[in-house]
Amino acid sequence: MGLTQQFARVSPAYLSRCRESALDCPGGAPGWDPPAEDLLDTDWAVWGLIRYCRATGADAGMIAALERAIDGDPHEDVGFLDHDEVYDGFDGPPRLLTPDAVTEIAGALDAVDLDAVLAGLPASTPDAAAACGFARGFTGSVRAYLTDHFAALREFYGEAAHRGLCVVVWID
Repeated sequence: MGLTQQFARVSPAYLSRCRESALDCPGGAPGWDPPAEDLLDTDWAVWGLIRYCRATGADAGMIAALERAIDGDPHEDVGFLDHDEVYDGFDGPPRLLTPDAVTEIAGALDAVDLDAVLAGLPASTPDAAAACGFARGFTGSVRAYLTDHFAALREFYGEAAHRGLCVVVWID
């Protein structure tokens, strides 16, 4: 099974409960179990979109917002989520985006004109997949794959901002 980009929308209070649980539990388990509707898996689409944007000289601010959306902020303390109950440990531990950061990212994602960004994406699947760094054998429409996952990411962050939630990001 391949690696995929994961997201969870959670409240600051939920994170506090997880921190307390991790401190109280002998194994450090944070009691991590966000509702399914507050979880998002963007597969590897956003990574491909970022690669394509870098290669085509897309707006640096947009690329930075995409990177922050998937990388989180390194200075936020969520070490208590560094547990196999949360992620498989293959990549770095989960990172957090505070509600203020989420609002910033939601605004940046909302401003993206994805049709304009993808205007130069090759029409052929093999060429488009190569432009995004996807492996040979990609099937289906690369444009639809990127568009669908970006739309899900934009909606996810928009809803998190609307609800005043944090976003936790990790790779699983």
